[in-house]
Amino acid sequence: MKSLKAQHNFLADTNEQIEILEHSHSGEFLLVPFQQKLSQSNLYPLKPTKLEIFQVNLGKMCNQTCTHCHVDAGPDRKEIMTKETMQQCLNVLQNNPSLKTVDLTGGAPEMNPDFRWFVEEIKKLDRHVIVRCNLTIVLANKKYHDLPEFYKQHRIEVTSSLPCYTRENTDRQRGRGVFEHSIKALQMLNEVGYGIEGTGLILNLVYNPGGAALPPPQKVLELEYKRELGQMYHLSFNNLFTITNLPVNRFLDFLLRTGKYEMYMEKLVNAYNYVAAANVMCRNTISVGWDGYLYDCDFNQMLDIKVDGDSNHISQFSIRKITSREIIMGQHCYGCTAGSGSSCSGALA
Repeated sequence: MKSLKAQHNFLADTNEQIEILEHSHSGEFLLVPFQQKLSQSNLYPLKPTKLEIFQVNLGKMCNQTCTHCHVDAGPDRKEIMTKETMQQCLNVLQNNPSLKTVDLTGGAPEMNPDFRWFVEEIKKLDRHVIVRCNLTIVLANKKYHDLPEFYKQHRIEVTSSLPCYTRENTDRQRGRGVFEHSIKALQMLNEVGYGIEGTGLILNLVYNPGGAALPPPQKVLELEYKRELGQMYHLSFNNLFTITNLPVNRFLDFLLRTGKYEMYMEKLVNAYNYVAAANVMCRNTISVGWDGYLYDCDFNQMLDIKVDGDSNHISQFSIRKITSREIIMGQHCYGCTAGSGSSCSGALA
């Protein structure tokens, strides 16, 4: 019988409509294919709604090595989007005005040597830009110290991960000293107006559970973050997004290493929410890999599951084909549809 990791990745193939019976310490766990769950909700096959968000991964290089990272990013990663591929992305944006938001991610997107040029060119096309900033990059090197001013100049929406409002929990997940540097970076962003009411400079924080658990209610946790960070550090921010850890790359390895894979998958399956399933981000988003290949979402990108059809590279982009495609799913999709749901913009239901 295949290893659990091999089974999990094997089930990412939408053509394999199978069920795998896995034995766990609690008895027998039936891992139902995600496509079967969608069928029960009258959502299969899953199709796009309207394509509005253009998510671009600028590379897997990062100054951090977080334990939950589905990208498997780190300082030693060499995958970086070239300026040529960026230009192809700009061509697509130029020709497709429905793509109103450009979501820049990584790794640490700012570590791409052409990051600032790319942002400036996107803004010339009058698009809203979101940057997924890990906060510590602002202090990692002197060349990044002016990032808050750069973001402000171009009215960038900044979305940053802060797993907890306590030092212990944040450093456990993201590395020693990360919490302190994150707080300093948030203070720098506040100083230029980010997260301050009336400025229009949007600063969002992202929460990921520290282990094999679903996130708590988003609005409740947002109030706790605002209270604690405000009282302890006089910090302000706009929104908190709760994101479920999906069983991909490092987090999948953690689940298998600790013997929690079956328990976690059972938790996700039992928490399946058809409302969240109807609103998953892959229905209005296309994900562009660092090498220009197209994916239904950032998680499929990390599993190298390209979009269905022959137009699967940015150089072949066809809005007609992309919006009429069938979205490819796997067992990891349970993470986006469990409980209140999970997306790059937080809860879905």
